[in-house]
Amino acid sequence: MAFFKKLKERMFKSSSKLDEGLDAIVEDGGEEAAPEITLSEAPLAPGVPATPQPAEPSPETTSEPVPEVAPEPTTELAPEPSPELSPAPIRESGPDPISQPISEPKPQPTVAPRPAPAPAAETELGPEPEPTPTPEPPAPTAAKPGFLGRLLGRQDEQTTVRRALDDDMLEQLEELLITADMGVDTALRVTANMAEGRMGKKLSSREIKELMAQEIARIMDPVARPMPLFPKRPQVVLVVGVNGSGKTTTIGKLASQFKAAGKSVVIAAGDTFRAAAVEQLQVWGDRAGVPVLTAPEGSDPASLAFDAMEQAKRDGADLLMIDTAGRLQNRQDLMEELAKIVRVIRKQDESAPHNTLLVLDATTGQNALSQVDTFQKLADVSGLVMTKLDGTAKGGVLVALADKFGLPIHAIGVGEQIDDLAPFDPEEFAAALTGLED
Repeated sequence: MAFFKKLKERMFKSSSKLDEGLDAIVEDGGEEAAPEITLSEAPLAPGVPATPQPAEPSPETTSEPVPEVAPEPTTELAPEPSPELSPAPIRESGPDPISQPISEPKPQPTVAPRPAPAPAAETELGPEPEPTPTPEPPAPTAAKPGFLGRLLGRQDEQTTVRRALDDDMLEQLEELLITADMGVDTALRVTANMAEGRMGKKLSSREIKELMAQEIARIMDPVARPMPLFPKRPQVVLVVGVNGSGKTTTIGKLASQFKAAGKSVVIAAGDTFRAAAVEQLQVWGDRAGVPVLTAPEGSDPASLAFDAMEQAKRDGADLLMIDTAGRLQNRQDLMEELAKIVRVIRKQDESAPHNTLLVLDATTGQNALSQVDTFQKLADVSGLVMTKLDGTAKGGVLVALADKFGLPIHAIGVGEQIDDLAPFDPEEFAAALTGLED
């Protein structure tokens, strides 16, 4: 997860980000979603205390609460003085209430010498203002938080921009995917699957990204496989690719990972035409703690591969990784030289090379399709490694490769550090490609 978090941060630094393009398409012909449930209570915070309209009985109870509630306890108090067992206390506190017990309940609060003469009457008359319906208004306010919470929960949804999925939008999506080097055929397939059953439906930018990420992950899931390991010793891994694709750094990173997994690894510096390549590979070998076999500059790389296999057998190495010189797929002479290396290796082991990894530079775009086609014919490519995804917004070519060739994608790289190479995860890659946030 840490690697793909780094992938999202580094993958697309270009101004032509795919996620920015998706946002622009939705905003171009979209509109803000209308509030679904606004009613008359749209002003949320200020309207809560000041909305007596739904609670009409509350003002009625507040207008005349005393005359309706007060006579009830006074009528109940009238029979209390009826027992004549205690006339004296009734005469002391009773002349005022007895003279006007039921006929005039309203002036009772006016005839309120309650504090001094009759504390008992105060206790009896006291509950009259207490049961007033003043505590009743909180009842509707208690029901409102749930309703307001639902409205607040939809506040973001009300402000999101949505656009109906129509032919015009699909055409814009296709153009965007083509500019991301996904290829015409793959772009048409992705957009067609996205539109299935959703034509005319209004979608937000995030929903478009989710749909696109699902379709991309569906295409790439069958090819997301790690490099297989065999019991054969040594297992020969031939690494090929065009000039500057990142073969040397990829070998160093893979060797480091295999060494950390407990495998003994030997590297053969087969790029004998470029002195800097040998020195660079020796540096990576030192970092990974792996021996590097070299040959004099200008010597036959096929001869070096043959000697390296013998050395790896004597040492009992688990893996032999052979670097090759970069060569363009349109240079027939160089491609024939690569075929010669394969023939020499197979003289010692008919099943070798057991893995042929084609290292691709993500910045090459659609040219990667031609590279895969040519190298697969001459070197029987068994898997792909995509590098330099941190320097381009056109990682969609990896989707086109998976869709067209179906070759396993073993790893992707997003930097020069030794840990900037990781097994390929289709879902994480699709999320990073479309800019889908967690």
